[in-house]
Amino acid sequence: MNQLFGKRLCALRKERGLSQEELATLLEFKDRQTISAIETGNRRVTVEEWLLLEELLDVPHEYFADPFMLVGEGSFAWRENGVSTKQLDAYEKRASRWIAAYRELAPEVGREHTFMRQTLCLERNANFEEVAHAGERFAAEFKLGEIPATRLLDTMTERLGILVLMVDTNRGISGAACRLPELDAALIARHETVGRRNFDLAHELFHFLTWDAMPPKCFGQPAHTGGSRTERLANIFASALLMPSEQLKKLGNWASLSKADLIQQLNTVADELHVTSSALRWRLVTLGELNQAAATSLPDAKLRNNGHSDQPADNEPPALFSKPFMEVMAHAMDRGIVSVRRTADLLDLTIEELRDLCATYDVPQPAEL
Repeated sequence: MNQLFGKRLCALRKERGLSQEELATLLEFKDRQTISAIETGNRRVTVEEWLLLEELLDVPHEYFADPFMLVGEGSFAWRENGVSTKQLDAYEKRASRWIAAYRELAPEVGREHTFMRQTLCLERNANFEEVAHAGERFAAEFKLGEIPATRLLDTMTERLGILVLMVDTNRGISGAACRLPELDAALIARHETVGRRNFDLAHELFHFLTWDAMPPKCFGQPAHTGGSRTERLANIFASALLMPSEQLKKLGNWASLSKADLIQQLNTVADELHVTSSALRWRLVTLGELNQAAATSLPDAKLRNNGHSDQPADNEPPALFSKPFMEVMAHAMDRGIVSVRRTADLLDLTIEELRDLCATYDVPQPAEL
């Protein structure tokens, strides 16, 4: 608790623009070293000091006490378009509770977080070709097979220790990557089409693998093209990972097809690879298999799995969150670490919805449910 309190006090002090000396004066401490000791977890605050801090800094008791919050810890990189800061802040607060709950409860039920992180050997000034090669090499080294999208999620969760949550988002929010000192978490909008979900997943993977070398910006548009240089590199990595060049080249001469045949071929191959037809066409342009003029001339409404009316009928959204996440929640409830009511509140669910979600993932249900 000392460490948690200290981290949050430090974050709040900096947010309010206070120096350690100024905060020490407010609390009538003799020197700033006392504040420093509290912030590093080396000194415990008394009940009186705790209550005084809440009053002086105007924060609720939960700010310092609730472990299911991220305060001054997580770095989020959102994929959004036209979402107000107020809306995004509100949604980030909700998402932070899910991630913080998993972070705190997983070790309690015997699921330790990954000790070491994987990184890509890419520098900030890496060129597009190097990043594309990294995407293909990742798919090969992790043995993702001819259809990488089908194995990507399991690889990220089981081999890289990344928490992936399928979530309901506000309009305009496509997803996010969140980095904590001990955990990486990806939020994916579950009502996007299959192809877009897979592309977003591979896009966020690039950010996790290159976070230190080229940290993502807090906000970025969810587009397959455009955006900042880091976002463009993430798109190139995602395309190369999901659409292996050798497999695409084996399918023949794309440039020789008529427009109608090209559209049909794009849709067929995109469905097989579980990507969007639009992402596939730009991947072909990058590979030199299709010229940009031909790609640009294709009507978006004819390309499948891009959110248009002719997308596949079997594009059912996945269940909320994920099986690893719900296993941790279920075990924590079963052992009495957290109550059913508290868990339902954390996940923004009714108790009935929580029961149904446990059943969907076939995880143990505590007696209270």
